Amino acid sequence: MESKNVVAVKNNLKSKKLVLGILFDAIGMLSFTIPGIGEFGDVVWAPLAGFLMTRMYEGRVGKVAGVLTFIEEILPFTDVVPSFTLTWIYTYWIKSGNNEGKI
Repeated sequence: MESKNVVAVKNNLKSKKLVLGILFDAIGMLSFTIPGIGEFGDVVWAPLAGFLMTRMYEGRVGKVAGVLTFIEEILPFTDVVPSFTLTWIYTYWIKSGNNEGKI
């Protein structure tokens, strides 16, 4: 019984990270849609996005993804890259070897 509960908690955490990642990617892309104001938004959002990435994903993955997310958000015209979602895909599909498409 306990192993089923552990699996359920892990799947719930995985789903929460995916939903949060999509939300954070959407927030990052919003600044791209507002001409003129978007550049100022990137200055505020970039460090916050990098920090959020390091909190969502622990260890080396979180640190590297946090730095890359900061760079992606601070550079102009790169807001369309879904860095949170790509990190989720790397963490739960590529790194873990779960390529079956299960969420």
